[in-house]
Amino acid sequence: MGLDMYLNAKRFLWYSEDELADNIKRNFPDLPEHMRVKEVTIEAMYWRKANAIHKWFVDKVQDGEDNCSEFEVSLAQLEELLEVIEQVLENPDRAGELLPPQAGFFFGGTDMDQWYWDDLKQTQSKLQELFTRDWKSWDFYYRASW
Repeated sequence: MGLDMYLNAKRFLWYSEDELADNIKRNFPDLPEHMRVKEVTIEAMYWRKANAIHKWFVDKVQDGEDNCSEFEVSLAQLEELLEVIEQVLENPDRAGELLPPQAGFFFGGTDMDQWYWDDLKQTQSKLQELFTRDWKSWDFYYRASW
């Protein structure tokens, strides 16, 4: 048990993408012929007990509602998260102001210890990598479970 966090990228497949859908469907040979693959979901990022990042999503994406539901995240919001992380990494004294940890049931520690800084650095790296690709036809969603 604990705080598990997911950023998923979803893409609806149009009829013009039947070849891609058929390639995916080949992995499910027991599906009836009339069924079509219409959506692809990719786990773009995963965190475990990165409660400061979770708090950011709850505050900035979920309007303060922390209920384990899925919430749409814009690319602009992900860019904002990256900017905040970079500000904190450049100015560690502002961490408590810009990206404070959040206590919660099985959320992990609330100290700004090595786990905290490692979570920020890994998130920074993964977001930078994410932004090297074109995601215009994808929708992003954040969901946490605890």
